[in-house]
Amino acid sequence: MLALGWSNRRIANAIGRSEATIKRYFRAELKERTSMRDRLEARRLEKAWELAESGNVGAMREFGRLLERNDRMEVERELGTPAKTKQETKPAASERIGKKQLDEIRARDADADLMAELEQEASQNARH
Repeated sequence: MLALGWSNRRIANAIGRSEATIKRYFRAELKERTSMRDRLEARRLEKAWELAESGNVGAMREFGRLLERNDRMEVERELGTPAKTKQETKPAASERIGKKQLDEIRARDADADLMAELEQEASQNARH
């Protein structure tokens, strides 16, 4: 619950105790509030790895996603650039494009990628 950012009052309500009781018996844990999220993420990585090692393909994919997310966060931390929120990454209304325009752009990009790939294959085959 601490890892999810819950307040002391919310935690107390969830487990059916008073806030004072929570503070009294869990003082040490409450002081470690900031590290709890890291512990949770570490446990998720550990569990995904265990399942991936046993051959679970979904766990392999999830471990890869967790690893990529961690790597992005580390790079952002090193560069000092905070992760952008959805609000910050959303383009202004005047910059947005419609679905048809987006499909056209994707089709052109796919055509360009295909042509580049074909040209590369042709140049490699010409050498042989």
